[in-house]
Amino acid sequence: MGLISGIFTWPLTLPVRGLIRLAELIQEQVERETRNPATVRRKLEEIEAMRAAGEISEEDERQAIEQVLRMATRR
Repeated sequence: MGLISGIFTWPLTLPVRGLIRLAELIQEQVERETRNPATVRRKLEEIEAMRAAGEISEEDERQAIEQVLRMATRR
């Protein structure tokens, strides 16, 4: 029974497995990029520039910095 059900469900499960693997690869890439020191530095510089330009408040700057550092050290 397992062989027959496997033959009939295989065309349905293969795309799902592929989609799950694709999502895992995307998540791994995002995690690598958020931990990259150059990316973290660039984000912190962008936040600093926004604060200097008056686009965000001091509190928003602090929260943004905390979020960037939290993402960089997560896991």
